[in-house]
Amino acid sequence: MTTTNSTWVTRALDKVEVVGNKLPDPAIIFFICLVIVWGLSAALSGISFDSIDPRTGEAVVVNNLLTGDSLADFLSRMVTIFTGFAPLGVVLVAMLGVGVAEHSGFISAGLKRMLDATPKSLLTPMVVLVAIISHTATDAGYVLVIPLAGVIFYAMGRHPLAGIAAAFAGVSGGFCANFIPSAIDPLLQSFTQSAAQIIDPDIQVNPLNNWFFNSASTLLIVSIAWYLTDKVIEPRLKDVEVDGDPADIPKFEDLSPKQTKALRAATITMLLGIAALIAILVPETSPMRDSEGQLTSFAAPVMQSIVPLIFLLFLLPGVVYGFMSGTYTTTKDMIDSMTKAMQGMSYYIVMAFFCALFIDAFGKSNLGALLAIEGAQVLKSLALPSMVTIVGIIFLTAFVNLFIGSSSAKWALLGPIFVPMLMQLNISPDLTQAAYRLGDSSSNIITPLMPYFPLVVVYCQRYVKSTGIGTLLSLMLPFSIAILLLWTVFLLAYWGLGLPLGIQASYVYPAAG
Repeated sequence: MTTTNSTWVTRALDKVEVVGNKLPDPAIIFFICLVIVWGLSAALSGISFDSIDPRTGEAVVVNNLLTGDSLADFLSRMVTIFTGFAPLGVVLVAMLGVGVAEHSGFISAGLKRMLDATPKSLLTPMVVLVAIISHTATDAGYVLVIPLAGVIFYAMGRHPLAGIAAAFAGVSGGFCANFIPSAIDPLLQSFTQSAAQIIDPDIQVNPLNNWFFNSASTLLIVSIAWYLTDKVIEPRLKDVEVDGDPADIPKFEDLSPKQTKALRAATITMLLGIAALIAILVPETSPMRDSEGQLTSFAAPVMQSIVPLIFLLFLLPGVVYGFMSGTYTTTKDMIDSMTKAMQGMSYYIVMAFFCALFIDAFGKSNLGALLAIEGAQVLKSLALPSMVTIVGIIFLTAFVNLFIGSSSAKWALLGPIFVPMLMQLNISPDLTQAAYRLGDSSSNIITPLMPYFPLVVVYCQRYVKSTGIGTLLSLMLPFSIAILLLWTVFLLAYWGLGLPLGIQASYVYPAAG
């Protein structure tokens, strides 16, 4: 499927791939950044700056991290720096529960049932919606929803590559749009809060600070992907022959009666869990409320229990499905599921180690505060409207995303710069995080450096043997451009209307009232 458009896209992305392949692994990038922070702290520690630290009201002082005392302190705290790294516990606890739901088969069965029950006329939006929902199970969308979408489109007489493209757009292009809270919410929030505390040590950021905006964005992403799939992508594919080996084309298999019964019981278990939680929260004397009876304050136990709740709401139905379907025969099978989930997080743990050391050094050196204050002064001198500044953050993030795929890794690097800097311009950490998440999502589907991109190419080759990187890029480029532009406009309009970003979120810093 070679066209003029796909040819120039392929050439451009080939250059991006060459440059991107020369970058070190994100874990090594954090180590390099750590060394750079050490060096800069030593070089700048003897310089007097006029910038006033808002935390102290005094001139910013860069602390030398290469003195004997500083190095001794660093070595003595290295273990606790790592174990105290907020995102580490957040992600691992959530993944223990999600891992049981995923490896027991509960999530895959639920997604199959949702897609199987969808009318043909609503197939595209349902595929995209299910792809978005799959974010709650981390990588389940890449390994399940995308290939399954191709199977269902093909079974319904539609072009399978169109189904794969629609699902890929939902899973990856709309990565940060979801009306169901997931582990990515507290993960990014923890980085945002750490970055904001460079300027305001007492500031607290709610894990669901972008939830309302993300929920509303779900409708936008579904609409964009629905229109492009049916009106642009599939018409382009009408002359593309499905010439894959029939033996390689997966067949859509219905759930067995036993699996159907297990799915029903597991779903009821999840709904009962949600109902029980609501019943506990409703009474004014609920132990999940704070001392003033509020549910959404930071002191409320329910706000501090979001990650454990995610753990339980996936663990319990996963266990029920596993034993009723026969996937589990002993309790050891459940533990094996958790073990597999942790094995999948092994790379993240390594990355988190170096990230924790970098974040700690960056904060202790005061370089973050200096950069934020000086950067804010430059932005202030440009006198750019706040909306223009936010658009710049979005597009810069989308560009960086072409080279560094990990959402958490990028935000760990960019957050300590963006968040404090924009706080100096009276833009809240909540809005800055929303802008980052938007830019981070939009370019996922056009970078071969994204770990699952080659896998999606393989999915396509099952149906069209000649599919290559350029083919997939030509399919996904319209989605990427439309999502980036229209989602940016959507955020600006959402902001302009003053609609709430999320729980305890604001658009300005410091927040009014």
